[in-house]
Amino acid sequence: MITRINAHNLRKTYGDLVAVDDVSFQVQPGECFGILGPNGAGKTSIIHMIYGFSLMTGGALQIFGLDAGEHLRAIKARLGVCQQENSLDPDLTVRQNLEVFARYFNIPSRVARERTEKLLRFMAIEHRRDDRALDLSGGMMRRLVIARALINEPELLILDEPTTGLDPQSRHQVWERLEELRDKGLSILLTTHY
Repeated sequence: MITRINAHNLRKTYGDLVAVDDVSFQVQPGECFGILGPNGAGKTSIIHMIYGFSLMTGGALQIFGLDAGEHLRAIKARLGVCQQENSLDPDLTVRQNLEVFARYFNIPSRVARERTEKLLRFMAIEHRRDDRALDLSGGMMRRLVIARALINEPELLILDEPTTGLDPQSRHQVWERLEELRDKGLSILLTTHY
């Protein structure tokens, strides 16, 4: 099987500030790989380079065996990304947030509805499907953001600080779901300071 991520001497600078300094690692299929460090250590900068939000200053990066600089569009179609910030549409319902996002991947409406229901059950928020996303608790919103990142059935799930700001029970629920996904063979890359 093809290595999900092969990062070699990644480097990211912002002027004189060195945010990432020659970081190398690999993520294998079915592996949960964590980048651990305090705030400001460069964790988010690393994942921004991986999903194409930010260009590398130096180094080499292959995702799914493809050069990240040359095949970014093909790579993005196979990724699920859960950013640290809540980027849900507050005016849409829980269900609509997933179904609308599915359009970015050209997922047919019927398939999007089926995947939405499956993901809402998996994340234990199906009872809130018709509520506005804005009306959810912090833990439920985080689970919805993760569900949205899974709508395209990615081969690699990227999570930036997936449990920051959650109470212990909500944090535990998120970690349980991530463990289930890994057990099903999904590769996961996450950043955390926990």
